[in-house]
Amino acid sequence: MTELHGDGGPLPHIPDDLTIPQFLLDSHHPSRPVLKKPQPWLIEELTGREIGSDELRARTFGLANAFKMRWNIGEDDVVCIFGPNHIDYPVAIWASLRLGAIVSGANPAYTADELLYQLTTTKARLLIAHPVSISVALEAARLAGLPAECVILFDAVPGAPHANVQDLIAQGLEHTQQFAERRLKPGEGKRKLAFLSFSSGTTGRPKAVMIPHHSVIANVIQMAHWTQAKDESRPLELQRYKAGGRGLAVLPFYHIYGLLIILHFHLFIGHTLVVVEKFNFERFLDNIQRYRITNLCVVPPMAVLLCKHPAVKKYDLSSVRMLMSAAAPLSAELTNQLSELLPNAWIGQAYGMTETCTVVTFPQTDRRLGSLGSGGVLLPGCTARVVKPDGSLAGLGETGELIVSSPSIALGYFNNPQATAETFKEGWVVTGDEVYFNERKEIFVVDRIKELIKVRGFQVPPAELEGHLLDHPDVGDVCVVGVPDEYSGELPLAFVVPSAEAQARMKADPSTAAAVRDAIMKHVADHKTRYKHLAGVEFIDAIPKNPSGKLLRRVLRDRAKTLRKNGELVLKTRAKL
Repeated sequence: MTELHGDGGPLPHIPDDLTIPQFLLDSHHPSRPVLKKPQPWLIEELTGREIGSDELRARTFGLANAFKMRWNIGEDDVVCIFGPNHIDYPVAIWASLRLGAIVSGANPAYTADELLYQLTTTKARLLIAHPVSISVALEAARLAGLPAECVILFDAVPGAPHANVQDLIAQGLEHTQQFAERRLKPGEGKRKLAFLSFSSGTTGRPKAVMIPHHSVIANVIQMAHWTQAKDESRPLELQRYKAGGRGLAVLPFYHIYGLLIILHFHLFIGHTLVVVEKFNFERFLDNIQRYRITNLCVVPPMAVLLCKHPAVKKYDLSSVRMLMSAAAPLSAELTNQLSELLPNAWIGQAYGMTETCTVVTFPQTDRRLGSLGSGGVLLPGCTARVVKPDGSLAGLGETGELIVSSPSIALGYFNNPQATAETFKEGWVVTGDEVYFNERKEIFVVDRIKELIKVRGFQVPPAELEGHLLDHPDVGDVCVVGVPDEYSGELPLAFVVPSAEAQARMKADPSTAAAVRDAIMKHVADHKTRYKHLAGVEFIDAIPKNPSGKLLRRVLRDRAKTLRKNGELVLKTRAKL
């Protein structure tokens, strides 16, 4: 095997002179289905409020107008959105993009320190926050030197002095257009940034991935073309992405999966999105039943709950005709269980990264189940190489590191040329994942060559936790590894060499070991977002390293597996997202 190319080509024209809102709201692409009758684009989960395309365009205009009038937001200014999904989250995105600004979505679970890092890295000029996140938002803004008047709330809070999106939209709609919408020159869409989406690297803190407008548009067209969403001549059982369907927007819009696949792709192909602010499993089931959801995008922890939670039997899930899982591999066992639970649905997986502007593989469209454990097939326009350790290209069935090219790949990491050079190489992305392909061009992810730990689809860089742990007085040396977990995919486990003082205390009184362990775990819990919390601390005499000082994580991962197999390792897990 030299290179693998995605089937289904050639791709339709990918416009490189449109912004994302112009592509989605103002134009028609040949691969886009035409709706036979009006339908809402968005539904607010709790209230049932419906918003159609005309209202979305008007709200987007109103907010863009207000941003321009009040803050003079314009070319390459950064607007950070900090909060869970909200029915006006896409309005905030598209309003910013209409002005030529750049959007950076932040995890609502972030601490003030973590949000501060994102605000300072991107030099954000505006911070839009959900009311539930306002205290963290204000603290991070203060530390970043962002004036309080530049913090905006999605919804009004009685007595709060901050502007809110609802009032700003109304104000903007009361005035004539105060901004000149950005018009791109041919080819400029490939360079003009739309998003700074954060992705963790193998070392250090998260990095901002530079995603241009063209990358988002390209990936949407790739998915629409592959799924043949427009083709109504196909047998009905093959039309799994039929216009008029309904999706559940429960995955967060700040994450590339929710942002691109759920928000932009599903709206492009004529689906209505039920926007969910916060995941609650029984409400998730109720929403599927109440809104007759046809297309589900999930992550493996949700699949675990669907297969094992006793409440599932109380709900009618028969409307689901397509379930796609991504962000982490879904096991063959879970795929089979999902297939039994949803006999009317096709089950598949996708594989992608923030750096590839989401998916490079997608579920098969010609059969209900792909090969068990596979992450889908290469999308049209994508080319893959599997490189063995000796630099040669692997054949079918042989493992190696995935290097991939696609019209959707990002430009690199913002203000980080060294990291960019390591991952982005002449139009290719070095993924750091060990994979193989079968004869059907289905991908199978074996392991991560890079050292990221993936917890419920979120990337956790071990080096970030190690650096933090080394500040604790009881930690002399440390190595953090991921251990497999059926629910979360992986969980961070810290192998710790106790400091001399801690060792002396534990030697004098062995019962203090538990207190030392708990204090180390609390040190992380007090300063890091939930998915970065340690599942356990294992004391060790020395951290294995190679002659150059590099941590030998694989040795400790193997040790953790052995300890767990022998029942000597107990992890603290929480069965909730």
